[in-house]
Amino acid sequence: MKSQISWKVGGQQGEGIESTGEIFATAMNRQGYYLYGYRHFSSRIKGGHTNNKIRVSSKPVRAISDDLDILIAFDQETIEVNYHEMLEGSIIIADEKAKPQNPEDSKAQLVSLPFTGVAKELGTALMKNMVAVGATCAVMDLDTKVFESLIKDLFGKKGESVVDLNIQALNEGYRLMSEQMDDLQSEHTIEPTDSEGHLFMIGNDAIGLGAVAAGVRFMAAYPITPASEIMEYMIDRLPALGGTVIQTEDEIAACTMAIGSNYAGVRSFTSSAGPGLSLMMESIGLSGMTETPLVIVNTQRGGPSTGLPTKQEQSDLMQMIYGTHGDIPKIVLAPTSASDAFYLTVEAFNLAEEYQCPVILLSDLQLSLGKQTVESLDYS
Repeated sequence: MKSQISWKVGGQQGEGIESTGEIFATAMNRQGYYLYGYRHFSSRIKGGHTNNKIRVSSKPVRAISDDLDILIAFDQETIEVNYHEMLEGSIIIADEKAKPQNPEDSKAQLVSLPFTGVAKELGTALMKNMVAVGATCAVMDLDTKVFESLIKDLFGKKGESVVDLNIQALNEGYRLMSEQMDDLQSEHTIEPTDSEGHLFMIGNDAIGLGAVAAGVRFMAAYPITPASEIMEYMIDRLPALGGTVIQTEDEIAACTMAIGSNYAGVRSFTSSAGPGLSLMMESIGLSGMTETPLVIVNTQRGGPSTGLPTKQEQSDLMQMIYGTHGDIPKIVLAPTSASDAFYLTVEAFNLAEEYQCPVILLSDLQLSLGKQTVESLDYS
């Protein structure tokens, strides 16, 4: 029995990789486990390799694992891309016809299961993710009742037949994998935890929640990866609080609108990534020159220039501290976790108002889009 498990699902973008990871992680979170996830994806809507890696532990964790215990592979490329992470005795559960890249040097044990075939028999290939989750339950000796409850919550609005088919797919995956368990040479059960369910969110949602808690009622922003979810979060919630979100024509307009709204007395902010922050520099100087509060969230991505929207980097610090012409005071805050992002977002608005200057919250792609366990938040 292990204190933690590193699990990953991979395949082509557009075939349910993110939802597979989301279902697995949410069910584990409901059982009180601590989680940290990371999504690898490409700059396109459909096609290209993507994966979702999740670390599950009976104790708090603050990063993903370098190694991998269980790999769910929907295609051959997933094995080839992620094979180097496999531990001795680890398991690759692959859709039929997939094989290890170097079978003679294999650290991992390969089990081929008809994910797609079973799903098609039940009505649609889309349910192969549920077959894979069922197989995971068998390997980790997890109670499928928790997953069945989650399926009812997720698909209840689509009708009873959809719920029943997904539960059938889950249990069929469990059955097929159970038949293979006697041949496996390692155990991948995880020790139980006494903890209850936690909050489970990406950093961008934590930032959005922090902004709402801080009393924000206006946001202006231009969509940009990996910051867009902050705006999406605020669009869903601010109108119910009497607030407004405006999607502007560019980052310059977003920054100046936030300055104008703050000048009028409404707590306001904007969010962007490195390229957008470059465009905002003159406006940030305006905030400093006029001593108008301004909060900006910068979710760093790969650079320079327009850079790599789906890749990780942390190279904007010097730009954030020294990036305007002329000499103005600025405050830069860098959260270390989703929980920290919530509290520092609130602090950013308080500092901007107290010192009448720009405050920049410096996040990055991993923190912004990685989903993780968050303990109960203190709203006082």
